[in-house]
Amino acid sequence: MIRQNQRFLTQIYVITDAAFMLCVFLAAYWIKFRSGWLPFDNALGFSRYLLWGTVYSFAAILVGLYAGFYAPRRRTSFSMDILKMLQVHAVSFLGLLSMLYVAKEVHISREFLGIFLAMNVASLIVYRYAVKMSLFRMRRKGFNKKFVLILGAGSIGRSFYESLQQHPELGYEVYGFLDDFQEAHSAEHRHMKPVVGKVGELADVLRRNEIDEVIIALPLDAHGKYADIINVCDNAGAKTLIIPDFFDLLPARPFFDNFAGIPLINVRDIPLDELSNRLLKRTFDIAFSLVAIAVTLPVMLLAWIGIKLTSPGPVIFRQERMGLDRRTFPMYKFRTMHVSDASVSDTQWTVENDPRRTRFGSFLRRTSIDELPQFFNVLVGDMSVVGPRPERPYFVEQFKDEIPKYMVKHHIRPGITGWAQTNGLRGDTSIQDRIVHDLFYIENWSFLFDLKIIGKTIVKGLVNKNAY
Repeated sequence: MIRQNQRFLTQIYVITDAAFMLCVFLAAYWIKFRSGWLPFDNALGFSRYLLWGTVYSFAAILVGLYAGFYAPRRRTSFSMDILKMLQVHAVSFLGLLSMLYVAKEVHISREFLGIFLAMNVASLIVYRYAVKMSLFRMRRKGFNKKFVLILGAGSIGRSFYESLQQHPELGYEVYGFLDDFQEAHSAEHRHMKPVVGKVGELADVLRRNEIDEVIIALPLDAHGKYADIINVCDNAGAKTLIIPDFFDLLPARPFFDNFAGIPLINVRDIPLDELSNRLLKRTFDIAFSLVAIAVTLPVMLLAWIGIKLTSPGPVIFRQERMGLDRRTFPMYKFRTMHVSDASVSDTQWTVENDPRRTRFGSFLRRTSIDELPQFFNVLVGDMSVVGPRPERPYFVEQFKDEIPKYMVKHHIRPGITGWAQTNGLRGDTSIQDRIVHDLFYIENWSFLFDLKIIGKTIVKGLVNKNAY
């Protein structure tokens, strides 16, 4: 029944997307040619525009089907849906322009096409978000469920069960466990669904019950059973997913790679390893830093004057930090401390009521104005607007041996602000907690995630009690 529902939902998505795009076409046509808001010289009739609007709609549907946009997306985040949507409509729009060129449709309004594309993408994002949230609410209430059988009632299976309970919006319900060594859960885990049999009874359980997915959560020494289990699931029409016994060593979102024709598990999936993502982030960094410099120029000028009037020495403090690929670079800040030997500033941690600070420097630190010169670091490519904060090489040498996975942060450019900083981890706070947040950011990067971090920084991160 679930599989039939999924096919039905896919068909509904295709039909409603096509109808939605045609409605947006009519709205864009009205704005351009009927509202009187924009000047036009309509040399072509409505029917010609309707023809090309229909062509675009069907092209977008075909590209979406080919790109997997209409595949089940129950487990995907909405940010990934948006990215896929942008890719589909970018390709479709380029295809439309190519067809217009081949057909020599030189009188089609380019302004209309721009309005149509912008309205189409924006409206589809809103519409798809509303649909996704509606499905989430329905699943929370028990509708559109998928039933899961877990093979293995040990620590791996129990961890998966507990994690699944934290996401009721996904609509998964565990039928039970199969395990060869346990007939029931211990008293500590009796709240879980019961152990309903042994792994050898899998075929009977699948035949008697409507199970959509089977989760293999067995230890490594049960590897020999995998082939038979997968074969049984295939014959019953149930999907099979495997949780490796070493899953706790893997990142949140590992992926399969291919080397010399052999599938490999890539244990560190970094979205910014992809060229398209790096180009998007770098383009945004340059644009944002130019705007930020222009907007904050009066503030930087006042800070420059304030430092000159309150403390002798240079205005800009230049300090070596470690960045992308463990390469060092000079990071710029407004000087907030009395001039001292570089060996002191490079090896001492800043603490609350630090006697090295100037009075005006304390103000600059609390308001984060001292960080503004780092937008020039962004422009030259040493830093990004968002990313893990860079550290001094002296402390990196200490932390890399003391803090697990500390050096992973150097796989991407460091940032002016980051996920750790927007969660209060600035100044004299836990390095371990910062790395946890930095790794989460690195493995879950998206353009929308960057915008979220920038928004949180602006709303509550500019003035911080931990910024000593």
